[in-house]
Amino acid sequence: MLNSSPIMGNDLLRFLVFWGLNVLVLWVASELFSSIQFSSTSTMLISGLLFGVAHAVLKPILIVLTLPVTVLTLGLFLLVINALILLLVAWVVPGFHVAGFWQAVLVALFISVFSFVLNLLLSRAAQPQQ
Repeated sequence: MLNSSPIMGNDLLRFLVFWGLNVLVLWVASELFSSIQFSSTSTMLISGLLFGVAHAVLKPILIVLTLPVTVLTLGLFLLVINALILLLVAWVVPGFHVAGFWQAVLVALFISVFSFVLNLLLSRAAQPQQ
């Protein structure tokens, strides 16, 4: 488990690692997709922070509110929720631009897959070696 690692025991260090991972994911997305742009590094850092906070606070609320639609679409509506969170962060942070809703859905799909792979890599690195 990720929490069993000594590096993840410290709450501040854990927060900084996840913030850094959010920034990394947003940076890679901005390099691969022309539809997402940052005006500066500080804009990317702020966006990574707000993206993480929005995922921690807003996403669970939105999942509960849209549960019937999510079940009917077999979970695909979660991509719409992720895209809406990305658009919300872009709306709040000056200098962060996402071209439109469908581009945000595509970037949200990439972010979901990339975050999943990073989570797998981190969970394997945190497991004790035998």
